[in-house]
Amino acid sequence: MDDSVSGVGVLDKGVAVLSALEPGPLSLADLVAATGQSRPTAHRLAVALEAHGLVRRDERGRFALGLRLAALGRAASAGEPLVAAARSALEALRDETGESVQLYVRAGERRVCVAALESPHGLRTIVPLGASLPLDRGSAGRVLLGDTGGRKGWVASVAEREAGVASVSAPVLGADGGAVRAAVSVSGPIERTTRTPGRRYGTAVARAARAVEAAAGPG
Repeated sequence: MDDSVSGVGVLDKGVAVLSALEPGPLSLADLVAATGQSRPTAHRLAVALEAHGLVRRDERGRFALGLRLAALGRAASAGEPLVAAARSALEALRDETGESVQLYVRAGERRVCVAALESPHGLRTIVPLGASLPLDRGSAGRVLLGDTGGRKGWVASVAEREAGVASVSAPVLGADGGAVRAAVSVSGPIERTTRTPGRRYGTAVARAARAVEAAAGPG
């Protein structure tokens, strides 16, 4: 990894290690392959990040994201005004639908979950706070790419990002219906949401997105 993004090479390499671990734990050999770093460099950085709680070892000795990142993610989300503004609307949406709800914002070519409330059902969709997911799969990703659902105001997806899961998302728009600021989403197992989740949840999700806009004010 010769190209520096920030101008601080060691920082860029450390972030590359964390990014490589996003999909799941990796052995040292797999970490080397994922980052393109030499074995000594990848090992040294992973161990240093482990000392700070940003990386840990799983039961098989593989490197994995550390639990301190969860705390940092919660702190970062708490500092986002949109999250505080969305809380009441998300709670109401979760209670109305009985399914898990999330608020996503775009971060480069990914989407990040900045707020999440779980369904009370035993079988439910769980999206961890701070989860970084692709934009090209799932209804929330499509919303953040600019698909606002047209006149109906929502977008649905079925088994697009994860088998057995369906979701419905609606855009949170800026002032005067401007750019998409975030996506409000409901997700759950297909056996409850059905393969046409928009019919069941679309209106409620779009209404929640409008409530977030009203609470957040012009953005």
